[in-house]
Amino acid sequence: MPLDPMRIKALCFDVDGTLSDTDDLYARRVSRLLPRFLFRDPDRIARRFVMWIESPGNALLSLADALGVDDKMAAIIDWMYRHRRQSSRRFLLVPGVDGMLRQLHGRYPMAVVSSRDERGTKGFLEQFDLAKYFDVIVTGLTVEHTKPYPDPVLFAARRMNVPPDNCVMIGDTTVDIRAGRTAGAQTVGVLCGFGEEAELRKMGTDLILKTTPHLTEVLN
Repeated sequence: MPLDPMRIKALCFDVDGTLSDTDDLYARRVSRLLPRFLFRDPDRIARRFVMWIESPGNALLSLADALGVDDKMAAIIDWMYRHRRQSSRRFLLVPGVDGMLRQLHGRYPMAVVSSRDERGTKGFLEQFDLAKYFDVIVTGLTVEHTKPYPDPVLFAARRMNVPPDNCVMIGDTTVDIRAGRTAGAQTVGVLCGFGEEAELRKMGTDLILKTTPHLTEVLN
């Protein structure tokens, strides 16, 4: 079902691959190490490799969906995100994100909905002075279950005093899309992170954007 901009009253943003561009930097580094004579598409292989390291939940959910055990896998992913060690590395910003948030600020209540721990999530927001744009910050430990469960999106909707079906969840992976859909929100998949268009469409996202800042064109 296509995105209905008229329904949108609040915005929920994932961090990694949606607002933060750091993982693309690692993928480029890995790609340079791969021998070209062995890999036809080293950039894609590198992105997949880094995804498994940085965001195993997305890869596992795609596999579980194919095997028909996605509900069981959701519980495993939730446990993994809660118990993994978070790195203290610095972040990069997806180009244009600051300007996008500045344009949308005041027009919509906005939330961060991340599976990162509180330290990592707030560290990213503080590095780029982005916290001022958000009404709610949901991290991996804010609610009982994290993405791909709907709990973080439902929590953000309540805090913003907006019904879930008037929210849109913006993210780069199937984990984000599943969380948004099961919460009853509309969803936007972005291709500036690890998600690929085919898998995002299969998960049922309402709209695909090349990069997150293109959202301003949709909401104008």
